[in-house]
Amino acid sequence: MSLTTREIDSQPSVWAQALDTQVERAAELLTLPGARVLVIGCGTSAFVAESFAALRETAGFGVTDAAYASEPWPWRDYDAVIALSRSGTTTEVIAALDALPEGVRTIAVTGVAGSPVAERADDVLLLDFADEQSVVQTRFPTTFLVLARAALGEDVSALPAQAESALAEPARLDVSTLSHFVYLGSGWTYGLAQEAALKIREAAQAWSESYPQLDFRHGPLAVADDRSVVWIFGPEAPGMVDDIEATGATVVVSQHDPLIELALAQRLAVAIAEQRGLNPDTPRNLTRSIVLN
Repeated sequence: MSLTTREIDSQPSVWAQALDTQVERAAELLTLPGARVLVIGCGTSAFVAESFAALRETAGFGVTDAAYASEPWPWRDYDAVIALSRSGTTTEVIAALDALPEGVRTIAVTGVAGSPVAERADDVLLLDFADEQSVVQTRFPTTFLVLARAALGEDVSALPAQAESALAEPARLDVSTLSHFVYLGSGWTYGLAQEAALKIREAAQAWSESYPQLDFRHGPLAVADDRSVVWIFGPEAPGMVDDIEATGATVVVSQHDPLIELALAQRLAVAIAEQRGLNPDTPRNLTRSIVLN
């Protein structure tokens, strides 16, 4: 069993630990009622930032934007910036924090205490129990989102048990017949769709895409065929499944909470890697953290 597989399978217990020990701290640092908040990250953390921003604003806690730490963004007098970095060493996140105006509250979400990102922040949400050895992130981002949803007032107490049950189920797809993997989301689940597609590219060097669900009809549908699987995170829009199936593609509709669907998509990425003779623990050209000279 690969290290990545073990970390995927550990998610139910890690989520339960987060819910047992960190909700109060997360609520203190993530809700910030009425504050204008910017959330930043790179790679997986950028997609998680998008999901969290949608969740926080929808929950009524205030304006919440998400941005890539590696890209300049227009400053809008934010009250606080939340920086997501599993390793706490990502060069672009460090540079973004260093460039902030004085007086802006900074909050780091990281898996490593005393890291450069943590040391630059006013407050730290430390998820060291969810940290990973794998290059490919799996349980750290999902644990943060489980915790964030609880902090924002959602009842997610049943998710660990539900995830354990879902991960024990047989795989839904025969990957030997597929070469094109598409993930669709809406609202906060669009970030999950982007993250699922990234897992396919990282672990399996395979062709993957992600789109807002309704936008898939606006062009991308043209490349779907019988070698494609299109996985919808969350409720499917009326007529969407019929339109996709007309191309010959296989459609996967959500049977579980979107975060559990993401865990199952992570498992699919590992299966594709193994079917191609690749090691998902050591993706080509990647390291655990991007540290630039």
